[in-house]
Amino acid sequence: MTTSARETIEFKIEGMDCAHCVSTIEKAVGALSGVEAVKVSLTDNSAIVRLDPSQISQDAVFEAVEDAGYDVPR
Repeated sequence: MTTSARETIEFKIEGMDCAHCVSTIEKAVGALSGVEAVKVSLTDNSAIVRLDPSQISQDAVFEAVEDAGYDVPR
């Protein structure tokens, strides 16, 4: 049995202004295959995502946030 390495990424998100924004992003990112946990902070305008890099890339997470209508500065 092989165990995949887990990776935690933290990144800024622009365009959030309420709890609904946080919920929208958490649902969009949390629905991705390979994402194990997501926590979005309105106070810090950031997100922390734990993922399995063998299943999903950091860019795919960023794209999910952008598809939900928010910006991820890169």
